[in-house]
Amino acid sequence: MAGPKTDWNPERYARFEDLRLRPALDLAAQIRGLPDGAVIDLGCGSGAVAETLAVHFPARPLIGVDASPAMLAKAQGLGLYEVLVEADISAWAPRHPPALIFSNAALHWLGDHATLLPRLASYLAAGGTLAVQMPRQTAAPSHRFLRDIAASLFPDRFDFVGWQPPVQPAEAYWRMLSGLGQITAWETEYVQRLGPSAEGHPVRRFTEATAMRPFVEKLSAAEVEAFVVAYDEALSVAYPLLPDGGALFPFRRCFFVLRVAD
Repeated sequence: MAGPKTDWNPERYARFEDLRLRPALDLAAQIRGLPDGAVIDLGCGSGAVAETLAVHFPARPLIGVDASPAMLAKAQGLGLYEVLVEADISAWAPRHPPALIFSNAALHWLGDHATLLPRLASYLAAGGTLAVQMPRQTAAPSHRFLRDIAASLFPDRFDFVGWQPPVQPAEAYWRMLSGLGQITAWETEYVQRLGPSAEGHPVRRFTEATAMRPFVEKLSAAEVEAFVVAYDEALSVAYPLLPDGGALFPFRRCFFVLRVAD
């Protein structure tokens, strides 16, 4: 995955693997009629969607691409990828035109989608497919609180004046890519039930492996502790605990599937 500079923690990311996998299953189910060629798992991480791709698209080379050595080491152990490539996915290009570029929860770390996505589509074999899923959660309390608290507690390091969400509405991607082929685009809000946590609010335990990372990387240990206390308090109001200590966590995701011309 691209984004924060320190390496990813595969075990922490996998804590909610089932919830993170469901959108990938929904995306894969919409892909039909691929030409000959490899399947690229772009931003493959630890290989969470490798089995899904292997089942949906059997007898095709499966190639994983990611910038995290720790995640790639975990993916290697699955034995499902023909090739694993360590690369910045913002600059990656395939050696041969693939049948499918599949990206699950990775491209939101990258900017300038209006340049990136047409470039990825241009790599495809004739009749190939670009299939993308990205979180679109930045307006929700879980992610808005991160910005608000960071800017309030540490204004010397966090300034969100002029900040723009990294992911646009699905309609924007339809308009952006419709001239390149046949496209479908949609959004889904998943109502996720998070189990109880003995180490803080369940929503914080979900976000700490992903959305929290760019924030805590700029803080000292003592500052992280203050940040987490404030974040947990805010989350407890926005996402009240269920009787068993868990929480309901609505999470919005943006999808599109582009099939380029034959």
